[in-house]
Amino acid sequence: MTTTALFRDDFYLSTAEAVVTGIGADGGIALNQTCFYATSGGQPGDSGFLERTDGSRIEVATTRHGETKDIIVHMPAADQPVPEVGEKLVLHIDWPRRYKLMRMHTACHLLSVVCQFPITGAAVGEDESRVDFDMSETIDKDAVTAAMMALVEGNHPIYLQWITDAELAANPDIVKSKNVRPPMGLGRVSLVCIGENALIDSQPCGGTHVSETQEVGQIFIAKIEKKGKENRRFRIRFGTPEASPAP
Repeated sequence: MTTTALFRDDFYLSTAEAVVTGIGADGGIALNQTCFYATSGGQPGDSGFLERTDGSRIEVATTRHGETKDIIVHMPAADQPVPEVGEKLVLHIDWPRRYKLMRMHTACHLLSVVCQFPITGAAVGEDESRVDFDMSETIDKDAVTAAMMALVEGNHPIYLQWITDAELAANPDIVKSKNVRPPMGLGRVSLVCIGENALIDSQPCGGTHVSETQEVGQIFIAKIEKKGKENRRFRIRFGTPEASPAP
């Protein structure tokens, strides 16, 4: 049975009700719907807990996809009780962690606006993220930081638009990543748009993001590493260089 991904239409939904539809051999819990984001596209899956009718909890260590992208599996922490198929649960995301990941994922998008080179890899973290670009140019990290902070302070709106799989296939150039393809096969693909009428950016992405750039907060480029002749790795951190330990 497929899972309705509630987070696709509301990134700020931190709790929801659901029914258990299956228990995997590895203990993974499948639900009819969920607000938990499943690991994908460089963004880690959500953690949190599932609340039972008696008030007890099933702690969720991470969330991932099942055999297909339309199945989402909640992986319990060690030594957790096993719910029954058909049991009703209340889902609770670890919201502080998710919100940091939303801010960081949005920061990665802002970096791709400032550095308009093909993306060869990315990993979103709670305190530090990395984005790899296919580039050989030398670039000043402080200048990149200043340009990103200008976008943050401009407080531009961030919103989704939906296109069909066919529309994306007909316009492959809107994909910035060389190695990670946007989630397809569900009939529609979300475009993350920044700025009024998407004047700043628009790119396919299935991750979660904040609703305006100001929510990202203070960020900076901690380091730019050379990873091959034509590859540069940018490390993004929250805070300021003065208040952060050396990378």
